[in-house]
Amino acid sequence: MCAKFPPFLLTHYITNRTWTSSSFRFSSSMEILMMVLGGFCAIVHGAAQPAVLLVFGAMADTFIEYDIEMLLDIEQEMTKFAGYYAGIGCAVLMLGYLQICFWVMAAARQIQKIRKAYFRKVMRMDIGWFDCTSVGELNTRISDDVNKINEAIADQAAIFIQRLTTFVCGFLLGFVSGWKLTLVIIAVSPLLGVGAAVAKLTGRELKAYAKAGAVADEVLSSIRTVAAFGGEKKEVERYDKNLVFAQHWGIRKGIIMGLFTGYMWLIIFLCYALAFWYGSKLVLEEEEYSPGTLLQVFFGVLVGALNLGQASPCLEAFATGRGAAANIFETIDKKPAIDCMSEDGYKLDKLRGEIEFHNVTFYYPSRPDVKILDNLNIVIKSGETTAFVGASGAGKSTVIQLIQRFYDPTDGMITVDGHDIRSLNIQWLRSQIGIVEQEPVLFATTIAENIRYGWDEATMEDIIKAAKQANAYNFIMDLPQQFDTHVGEGGSQMSGGQKQRIAIARALVRNPKILLLDMATSALDNESEATVQEALHKARLGRTAISIAHRQSAIKAADVIIGFEHGRAVERGTHEELLKRKGVYFMLVTFAYEDPCSSLHAYGCSVQKESIAVEEDVKPVPFTRILKYNVSEWPYMVLGSLAAAVNGAVSPLYALLFSQILGVFSTGNSSPIWVSFLSDPLLCVYLFLYNICIYSYAPQGYTFAKSGELLTRRLRKIGFQAMLGQDISWFDDRKNSPGALTTRLATDASQVQGATGSQIGMIVNSFTNIGVAMIIAFYFSWKLSLVILCFLPFLTLSGAVQAKMLTGFASQDKKALEATGRISSEALSNIRTVAGIGKEKMFIDNFEKHLDMPYRAAVKKAHVYGLCFGFAQSIVFIANAVSYRYGGFLVDTEGLHYSFVFRVISAIVTSGTALGRASSYTPNYAKAKTSAARFFQLVDRLPKISVYSEKGEKWDDFKGSIEFLNCKFTYPSRPDIQVLNGLSVTVKPGQTLAFVGSSGCGKSTSVQLLERFYDPEKGSLIDGHDTKKINVQFLRSKIGIVSQEPVLFDCSIADNIKYGSNTKEATMEKVIEAAQKAQLHDFVMSLPDKYESNVGAQGSQLSRGQKQRIAIARAIIRDPKILLLDEATSALDTESEKTVQAALDKAREGRTCIVIAHRLSTIQNADIIAVMSQGLVIERGTHDELMAMEGAYYKLTLLWCSGNCHFSR
Repeated sequence: MCAKFPPFLLTHYITNRTWTSSSFRFSSSMEILMMVLGGFCAIVHGAAQPAVLLVFGAMADTFIEYDIEMLLDIEQEMTKFAGYYAGIGCAVLMLGYLQICFWVMAAARQIQKIRKAYFRKVMRMDIGWFDCTSVGELNTRISDDVNKINEAIADQAAIFIQRLTTFVCGFLLGFVSGWKLTLVIIAVSPLLGVGAAVAKLTGRELKAYAKAGAVADEVLSSIRTVAAFGGEKKEVERYDKNLVFAQHWGIRKGIIMGLFTGYMWLIIFLCYALAFWYGSKLVLEEEEYSPGTLLQVFFGVLVGALNLGQASPCLEAFATGRGAAANIFETIDKKPAIDCMSEDGYKLDKLRGEIEFHNVTFYYPSRPDVKILDNLNIVIKSGETTAFVGASGAGKSTVIQLIQRFYDPTDGMITVDGHDIRSLNIQWLRSQIGIVEQEPVLFATTIAENIRYGWDEATMEDIIKAAKQANAYNFIMDLPQQFDTHVGEGGSQMSGGQKQRIAIARALVRNPKILLLDMATSALDNESEATVQEALHKARLGRTAISIAHRQSAIKAADVIIGFEHGRAVERGTHEELLKRKGVYFMLVTFAYEDPCSSLHAYGCSVQKESIAVEEDVKPVPFTRILKYNVSEWPYMVLGSLAAAVNGAVSPLYALLFSQILGVFSTGNSSPIWVSFLSDPLLCVYLFLYNICIYSYAPQGYTFAKSGELLTRRLRKIGFQAMLGQDISWFDDRKNSPGALTTRLATDASQVQGATGSQIGMIVNSFTNIGVAMIIAFYFSWKLSLVILCFLPFLTLSGAVQAKMLTGFASQDKKALEATGRISSEALSNIRTVAGIGKEKMFIDNFEKHLDMPYRAAVKKAHVYGLCFGFAQSIVFIANAVSYRYGGFLVDTEGLHYSFVFRVISAIVTSGTALGRASSYTPNYAKAKTSAARFFQLVDRLPKISVYSEKGEKWDDFKGSIEFLNCKFTYPSRPDIQVLNGLSVTVKPGQTLAFVGSSGCGKSTSVQLLERFYDPEKGSLIDGHDTKKINVQFLRSKIGIVSQEPVLFDCSIADNIKYGSNTKEATMEKVIEAAQKAQLHDFVMSLPDKYESNVGAQGSQLSRGQKQRIAIARAIIRDPKILLLDEATSALDTESEKTVQAALDKAREGRTCIVIAHRLSTIQNADIIAVMSQGLVIERGTHDELMAMEGAYYKLTLLWCSGNCHFSR
């Protein structure tokens, strides 16, 4: 049985401001009306049980009178009482349906509003807030925490009102029928004054789970980096570490709930013992009450107390909901420092585009101790192109972010056309700005839609025109679906150059007054870059343009060049003027001329077809399989089940006791009632069990909390481990996006736990209750027992229908919420791009549109659940009506003693409450089964390339020779496009191979095949071994990689460098040595926390050059046999690049190295240069050999000589 809670504690829960005013603050007049109507139905429903006690008391008096005098027509009397029972039963059916229906529908509407309000507010927040808040944590809150609020304000609220009303009416009945006895019983109530810290503990548990969710989101978003460095086991441990904290608080919560419940039972039983003693005096000695009145009073208080106890799960839901609501509403109530959707501010009629910085000092909100800009004063004239140059971290990109008003300056002022940008309307300001970033972000939609994001009203002609200007038109038309091609999650189906050109088209289509080019052509090959540079040059005419570039030709064309150093503009002028000054710019250009090729880069993963998310059929799994994951906790579960079984036996034994009371009343014996009781051995059995029961709740609470929390932790860990063990092609599927996977990880495990743990205790309790009741009932009257049992199939049918319907709803909810999870994850992960192009409202609208499906499912669920609930509640009353009528017949015709009728009926009907509790388990079981099926589908999936497998070839003398022999490959998600079409090239141990060629020709695909992210159809060998047969962990441990867009994790710089050495623990000396080789050490030592400085989410606290150098240090510490440099120095300024290049040249010594680069200096020193086109090597040789051939490589070199000094992938 459930615990009893004192009235003052309940009052605290319902009147607590955090709970009531906050949780229902999104209710409109319609929802309030629905909740009032639902509440009214719940109140009337709650009054039904005490109302039945009036009938019950009168009926008891009738039976006793008949037993003493035999003058009544007992059958006629029983027919009358049966009519009362049946009438109340029909009313309960309707009321039960309406109370659930109204509350669930009202909750669904409010939850929809909460989700909308939360996402709206998050999308309104300033970028500084996002710097300090984890995107994974936000996604977890949108899915998991909002679900907890829903559970607290839906059916649980209706059931709570119903049970609270039963409690109040039960006690009222007691006072009206016999105030003396009632006062004696409630005199003990001050002893119930015990508080519980459940809400606080739940809050801490949720906080730990949110942190674990943030880890999962970060890791799944960076799965290629994790796989390349073999970090799967390390990440699983990091995730598990956060789960340990959640488990700790969950177990503490279980212990407190168990102790609290056991204590309540102890006080209540003592209270009842007092009531027996005093009640018998009032009936037999003082003759103030009739036996029926005594039963009305006693059962009134009993039923009231029991319903108060059964409200405890509701209180737990409320406590959980409160903890979740506090986090959600704190964000909703937070006022953003810069409200990107504010209607305030001026909108200028005509914008010239003159930008001025007046003594601007700036610190990032997340790093308030590091000064980024220091009294910056610059003027950017209208219609001019201004180039920013300077070392990495000098503040160039920060200036661009301040112009977009991602942040406000700490001191000073920024003006546009003489107006402080803080006084301008922010949406209007951003609509006047076109931005092209170095690492362009595309969204998971078609190419046409991505370009249209630049300007909502763009026609197809405008889109085509912009694509042609950005030199993207030709490659788009070569794709099977042309402009309708889906670009994939984060543009993953496009190469770097293709992504960059689409981003340029997106900026150009909006015809902006201010154009911000942050390494805008960095990912383009020579041919495309020359054309796009010309297009951008035309696009800049008549506009204010700011360009950040490392390439000399791009800088040279600018009207004004501003040199940055340590957050200050140290020089300004034209190319010629600044060369004469011999300052910062002169130094940069000098380095550029020594290595005439400036830094440009591309990310050249081959074009992949959009993945079509096909929902696989989820096979149902037996519930026993879930329990197998709990098998190591079997001692806890056995002990908990034994305790629950003992507790479950108490209710039927009440029936035994009360029928004994009734029997004594009709004997006419004037001796005190307790003398008769103590002579009955059954009472001794009862007292024995009652004593055990008192001490069994604490173990039950602890054991099931322990087993349940361990199961949740285990399932989450196994699920996360299974996700990280999948091959990369699985992550290419859109339905396995990081947002969707994090949502599944958060909800599936918690829903599986919702059907295990303490729920198992409730089930054991219920079934023991039913079993003991059956034994008692059949022992005393098998005929009457059989009649009552005829009603059990109806209860079972109700539960089965409910389970089947709710399983369907659960899968619909899951699908809809995964869709919203994808949208929120995409928007929040790329919030800078979303804010820059002013698409917050579009993502909000898209998010809200996808919320309609779970809302419609919830409305359907309300009707089905309500009907089943009402039926399950009413069947007990109908059963009573038939049973008492038939009991009267047996008393009249077969001489059955009336106390046996009460004994049988009370036993089974009391167990009906247990069956009702068991049926309330059905929604949890339905959700758990759906979640478990999805969980086991993931766990059972055997990836073609398994990182956890010990199978595969390993050898000691790993030399690092690489051979592609007629290698052919198509991406699994795009089987109709051949990416590698017979690639043949050989690299001997210690040699360096450089791949050059246009974007999408297959260079990066080759690198991914060497890492075994994918397997080719045939033709890839390392040391003469087929890569498909080499052990994955072994192979990746021999390879180090530096990518073009380095992924860093939200931890310290030292931990990020150590990530390169996951197989063995790297010492701090090794970390410093690697940092020195990567030219990183001096910068790190200048930070306040040095190597313990946190890099922020995705390295957001660092400049691109700093991120790149950490990535290089991470590869160096690995000491690999094969080094893959995929644009390893692309984000560095010329000064840093030269030093780092020297470090990389040293790192290459004695290693096989594959280089993909645009820099001539990197390529020309390679042992072999392979020119690729359409998945084939069309030329190979050394630099001199290829120049002598005067083929494709020669033409690329001529383009370099003309000033566009780079090679593309």
